[in-house]
Amino acid sequence: MQKAIFAAGCFWGVEAAFRKLPGVAEAVSGYTGGITENPTYEQVCSGTTGHAEAVELTYDPTKVDYATLVRTFFEIHDPTQVNRQGPDIGTQYRSAIFPLDEAQAETARAVKQELLDRGVQAATEITSAEPFWPAEDYHQRFFEKRGMAHHG
Repeated sequence: MQKAIFAAGCFWGVEAAFRKLPGVAEAVSGYTGGITENPTYEQVCSGTTGHAEAVELTYDPTKVDYATLVRTFFEIHDPTQVNRQGPDIGTQYRSAIFPLDEAQAETARAVKQELLDRGVQAATEITSAEPFWPAEDYHQRFFEKRGMAHHG
């Protein structure tokens, strides 16, 4: 199994969307890319820690490749918005990919370039992975626990 980390706005919907992908074994909502160790949701929402709301995936590379995960990431949010997704505004909602090795980084850059070549002004940051802090339990499987279907 391999891991992948993406930030695409509010993590509830991102987590739910990735869970539906065949080959994705686990999706954990959390925070990455900031300075505070083990931050709380309130701290991240205050915008002072520098973290992005992100999702860490555990996936089976024999069933789904990293390029497919990156393409899915670009489909489930608007990568042209800078530091926001719709009504959610702030650096914690930035569009970002956190590659865990050079192969992931190359793939991420190539897929982003495909978008740019098609005229999509993707503002997505591609930055090396930093510690990933799982969010509080009440954020995990948010839609599932509330019996809410997520339509992305």
